[in-house]
Amino acid sequence: MEYVVLGWPSDGPTLRLDYRRFAYAGKFVMSNTGKAVVRDGSSDTEEFDTDVRAALAFNADRTESDTLWYRYVTVRSDAKGEGLGPRLAAFVAPRAAERGYDRLRIAVNNPFAYEAMYKAGFEWTGRETGLAELVLERPADASEDVLATADTATYQDGLDRYRERDLGEPEASFLADRVGADPPAAVTAHRLS
Repeated sequence: MEYVVLGWPSDGPTLRLDYRRFAYAGKFVMSNTGKAVVRDGSSDTEEFDTDVRAALAFNADRTESDTLWYRYVTVRSDAKGEGLGPRLAAFVAPRAAERGYDRLRIAVNNPFAYEAMYKAGFEWTGRETGLAELVLERPADASEDVLATADTATYQDGLDRYRERDLGEPEASFLADRVGADPPAAVTAHRLS
């Protein structure tokens, strides 16, 4: 597998993801966000980019030029559970730091994405968007030591926000399994294979 940044927002990269296999596939056709992917090297067809296993779209914050927002992270349906989303998010982080970004943010709308982004080194900020998404943040150039110090109380407070909502299965079981748990271990960019 290969992790690669296809381009930054100014480059206007696009992806043709199969909407039957990827959530948010239509968001990756837009050229106003940068894109990064995990791909397996198989050939493309004329209709879709078939070698992509996971994709991430990102763009600069409109008011804070040192902040990069991860807008969409999607994993192909047959590759979910392999940790590709967090690893791809961790892969992009040092590359964003090289481009001058100090901080990375993402707004997540479900506990599975919350957990995945914790694995990528993000931590809940205590803020929510107007769409009830939890805003998570991490330093772009975070060291392994910094990533290993996620606060359990903050992690649980974010999970409690989801617990307050009327969620069905499998979200409710997922949240029940994590009562009192420490944050998941963070993946780091240098451990990617």
